[in-house]
Amino acid sequence: MPFCFTEQGVTMLSCVLNSERAIHVNIQIIRIYTRIREMLLAHKDVFIRVEQVEKHLMKHDQKIELLFTYLSKFIEKEDQPRTEIGFKRKGA
Repeated sequence: MPFCFTEQGVTMLSCVLNSERAIHVNIQIIRIYTRIREMLLAHKDVFIRVEQVEKHLMKHDQKIELLFTYLSKFIEKEDQPRTEIGFKRKGA
């Protein structure tokens, strides 16, 4: 369950509550919702850019997790004797 009212919920609540204080608070909440809507419409390009950056960072998080998974596999890998590489003379 959400912990806040939607704009329509506040409007419905104002129809039920009839005290002066309740009406005043509901009017203020509706004004805030109106300002938020205006801000979102006015700064829609910023909002879209923030969403893009957020998606980009999520991809980075996944890649970093994968990198740490690979690093932990290398760390956990037991030390095995390595075969020597290079030129070997016969008979030496």
